[in-house]
Amino acid sequence: MKSLRLLLCALPLALTGCSTLSSINWSAAYPWNWFGSSMEVTEQGVGKITASTALDQDAIQDAIGSDYRLRSGMKTENGNIVRYFEALKDDKVAMVINGDKGTVNRIAVMDEEIPTSGGVKVGTPFGELYQKAFGHCASVPSEESVAVECKADGSQHISYVFSGTWNGPEGLMPSDDTLKKWKVSKIIWQQ
Repeated sequence: MKSLRLLLCALPLALTGCSTLSSINWSAAYPWNWFGSSMEVTEQGVGKITASTALDQDAIQDAIGSDYRLRSGMKTENGNIVRYFEALKDDKVAMVINGDKGTVNRIAVMDEEIPTSGGVKVGTPFGELYQKAFGHCASVPSEESVAVECKADGSQHISYVFSGTWNGPEGLMPSDDTLKKWKVSKIIWQQ
């Protein structure tokens, strides 16, 4: 009799479960997803954000999940007004997502918990990745005074922005000895 009651209670759930339970994110229940972020920077994009992701608040929020809060903004770039999104984690900017023609085309990652597929994170020293800047890096404009952007080895879409202290002329590349102490401040994915 007890099993009949259980069957009667479970039957409606089983019959309606296809539509009710399909909206649950079952992959979040897997033990390997319990701790930390599963996002990483790959050749395709950052986590579920790719070049085919619409530059739309709902689409981006779905792709990044509930760990981040989105806010949108506008800026001028090369004389054009460009829309972008900032993904905030604990009220700090973790990612800046830009787009063109309605889809995402560039993501700057500042979150230390989002590594590349090769294991590089924000905070990784220059000396662990490169021996010399020549052939890999270029000086780039930055809000933090001086920055150097270097292409990731074997990648067409990933680069690292290193920043640190340097008292040389603006626009010139710091020496390799100086750069060895600098750390990744941003990981850039660009279509």
